[in-house]
Amino acid sequence: MEAEPLIRTVSDTALWTAAYRADETERPDALFRDPLARRLAGERGAEIARRVKQKAVRFAVVMRTAVFDDLITSAVTDEGFDAVVNLAAGLDARPYRLTLPADLLWVEADLPGIVEYKEALLTQETPRCRLERVAVDLSDAAARRELFDDVARRARKVLVISEGLLSYLPPENVAALARDLADQPVFARWLTDLTGANVVKRVRTAGHELKGGGSPALFTPEEGSAFFEPFGWIEAAWTGLFSEGPKRGRDSALSRLVRFVSRFMSEEKRVELDRSVGVATLIRGPRA
Repeated sequence: MEAEPLIRTVSDTALWTAAYRADETERPDALFRDPLARRLAGERGAEIARRVKQKAVRFAVVMRTAVFDDLITSAVTDEGFDAVVNLAAGLDARPYRLTLPADLLWVEADLPGIVEYKEALLTQETPRCRLERVAVDLSDAAARRELFDDVARRARKVLVISEGLLSYLPPENVAALARDLADQPVFARWLTDLTGANVVKRVRTAGHELKGGGSPALFTPEEGSAFFEPFGWIEAAWTGLFSEGPKRGRDSALSRLVRFVSRFMSEEKRVELDRSVGVATLIRGPRA
């Protein structure tokens, strides 16, 4: 009988991510502190992190978390955003660990199983803002739009987060999501990570344990964040994770290799490399 894959469903990647955040938290030089991550990851998350021998993935998760932390904190403390919508929130614990305004509305949206699991583990914890969780299948267009309409009625300036989500969606679903977000005038900014096909190919070398788990990378747009322009979103900023690591005093073998190889590249190729994995800050633009 064929052995059960280590990554059974996309939801298992939430446990895996939480385990990496827990490991980072326990470092003396941690880039962030997530005291709930170990509890949320559980034994299965820890086992996935132990068995997947892929330092590049760990580096990307940690760096991505730190970048999102900074961008979110800046938006809600300095720029007047009064609501955050976290799409496919997984086991993210930012409402409990970031310094946030008490009156900030934070809405987490994810599948019912993830929401139930998370609520059971965090029932005794107190968030630092007005936290709401919504059990919803974001691939259900009607349910997704109902969620967006509800938030839009209650907020003036909304920050949307999709961390670790888009790569699991086919391009047509990403396009539909982008349109629905743009339909809400108060949804002013969208933070999302993007990964190029070349990076995904390298990650797949992590081994057979990543196969068969229902979590293939489907969205790796060659045009990067320009993909979103016809649907009403333009790039305001890009944070490349390979270049961000050294700035934060954290490096990896892969990022060192990238820097070495980039010395022999044209400027165009260096930019392309820097944009192969990172976080895009999208703002509203004209729709095609």
